[in-house]
Amino acid sequence: MTLDLTTPALLFPAISLLLLAYTNRFLALASLIRTLHGQHKDSPDELIMSQIANLRRRINLIRDMQAIGVLSLFLCVLCMFVLFAGEILMGQLLFGMSLLLLMWSLWLSIVEIRISVKALDLQLLDLEQS
Repeated sequence: MTLDLTTPALLFPAISLLLLAYTNRFLALASLIRTLHGQHKDSPDELIMSQIANLRRRINLIRDMQAIGVLSLFLCVLCMFVLFAGEILMGQLLFGMSLLLLMWSLWLSIVEIRISVKALDLQLLDLEQS
């Protein structure tokens, strides 16, 4: 397999958009947590506390998704630097690690989405039982 400078550069837009999506999810959850916190302060409710616990888990997952995504981008840049220096094998290893980290970040995204859907299902079940 040949690897030149343009191959890792192809990941830049993908990783950047992914990090933007993760940030948007983080901001939406942070806003929801602030709203629920205010509601709980006004009238304490056990359901709100369980929702906040679920959101805390999701926020932590998004934090990990972002960190791993940034590390993937860092390795991608390092790969380009190493390729520029003429170290093809090291560049291939770094690019491979960058791809693995990107896959890990995407896997965590799937986990977070599943938790989100489960929480929404519980909310809808509560609505249907009312």
